[in-house]
Order: sequence, then structure tokens, then C-alpha cells
Amino acid sequence: MSIAVIILALAIGCYAVAVLEGWAVHGRLSLTRPATSALALLGREQILPRTSDRLFFEAGPVLLLVAGLLSVAVIPLAPGLIITDLAIGALFLNAALAYVLVALIMAGWGPNGAYGMIGGWRFLGQFVAYAMLIVMPITAVAMRAESLSTTQIVLSQAALWNVAYQPIGFVLFVIAAMGVAWLPPIDLPTGGGDLAGGVEAEYTGARLAVLRLARLVIIVALASATVTFYLGGWLGPWLPGWAWTALKTLGVAAAMLMLGPRLPRLREAKYLELSWKLGITLALANIFLVGVIALVVPI
Repeated sequence: MSIAVIILALAIGCYAVAVLEGWAVHGRLSLTRPATSALALLGREQILPRTSDRLFFEAGPVLLLVAGLLSVAVIPLAPGLIITDLAIGALFLNAALAYVLVALIMAGWGPNGAYGMIGGWRFLGQFVAYAMLIVMPITAVAMRAESLSTTQIVLSQAALWNVAYQPIGFVLFVIAAMGVAWLPPIDLPTGGGDLAGGVEAEYTGARLAVLRLARLVIIVALASATVTFYLGGWLGPWLPGWAWTALKTLGVAAAMLMLGPRLPRLREAKYLELSWKLGITLALANIFLVGVIALVVPI
């Protein structure tokens, strides 16, 4: 029963995120655009590049979707409403997100096209930078909860949400999440206009639909992970727990989608420099501060 409810919530969330992304990109709110776009893609001819690596070309979008679904599996929607409540749920989430890199490298390499390959290698460069900005904030969150269980992390925020306890970690995690989902201004895999679509350039029809669906699932997964780690998960007054999780997740996703296009794009080298020199330094400082506060004033 829990699995069916969470899959239904995920489907609704993906559609809502698609609507919000269309609003952010086109400036108009259309409730039917995602459905018509999906039907148009499914009705188009599927073109197979002549010199493609067929295994990588076919498996890349599917693996990307699987990575997103695995990430959602350890996110609690409400007390007891979770696909699998692992004792190492936060670590499992990080491991699942690592497959996003593998999937995009496969999707970029498979078509054997210049644009897709450059997009895939760009994502590899990004991943080197933001991988630590995912792991280190999660480490600080787990230190406070004294557990890697996502359910326990939510319960540990009953008195004070982590966004107030660890604001630096929250900002770093959101920036890294935008990089994982290749949202503007960190949309290097698709190029933002200079790569003709990047990893999506050689995909058409149903394959492109799966690739875009996988990205929506990843956005929802990362937004819900932000809610779980920093915004108290299902905790909140009056409304049922699942409603609070849904509202907070949509709020975080909307913030990432609306804020990104209004920020200047960074060159890959500049992004890597800022991530390694500033981002990791701040992440280490956040872990240190959390440790000191936990020893002096346990919360």
C-alpha cells in the first residue's frame, strides 16, 4: 500500500514540477503543456544514430530513471509511509545519486555524437565538484540525528529544524542538488544554448521522454531530500504529515526552478574552483560547528 501511495505522489509531484519548469522557462503557467509535450514525444519517430553504442544509448535514460526511483525509496512521506526505512537511508540516497553520473556518461557516450559526449564529460567535471557538497552536509545532519536513517533525521528536528541549526549546510546542499539535477545556472550537461541540448541532443521519441521523466524524478527526489534533511520532513501543525511533506517539497522545487534562470551561468572551471576552494571549506566548517554545538549545547 505504501509503495502505491508513494508512486502516486511521485507521479503527481513530477507533473507539478514539469508545470513549474514550463512556467519558469516560458513565462506562462500551463497545466496541460507537460501532457501534450509527453504525448508529442511518444508519437515521434525514434531515430537511432548510425554509429551509436547501442547498449549505452538504450541503457543511459533507463539507468537515470532507476537512480531517481532508488533515491525516492528512502524518503519518508509521513510516519510509516516510506518504501524502505533503511538504517543507512541517507548513505543509500548518496549512493543512488552517484548513478546519475554513470547514467549521463552513458547517455552522452552512447550516441557517439560530439554534443552529447561533451555534455556527459561536463557533468563528470561537475560531479567531482559537488559530490563532496552532497556528502558533507549529509554527514553534519547525521551527526545531529546520531543516525543515518532518514526517519530518525526527521524526528531529530522536532524541536528545531536543521535549516536553522545548519544554514550553511542547507545552502550548500541546495546548490549541489541543483547541480545533480542540472538545473540553471548549473546546467552544463545540456549546455544552456551552447551545446544544442548536450546529452539530450541525439535522443528522440520515447527515449527522450524517458530521459526527461528521469530528470523530473531526480528533481522531486532532491527536493524531498532537502525537506527531509533540513525542513523537518512531515513535521508541522494542523495538516497531516504527508501534506506537509508534499507542500514543502513543491516549495523547494519551485524555488530551485524559479531562482536558477535568474542567476548568471558559471563556466565549468569557475564552478569547480568555487566548489573546491569555498564550498568544501564551508562544508568542513559546518561539520566542525555542528560537532562543537552538539558537545556544548546538545539539541
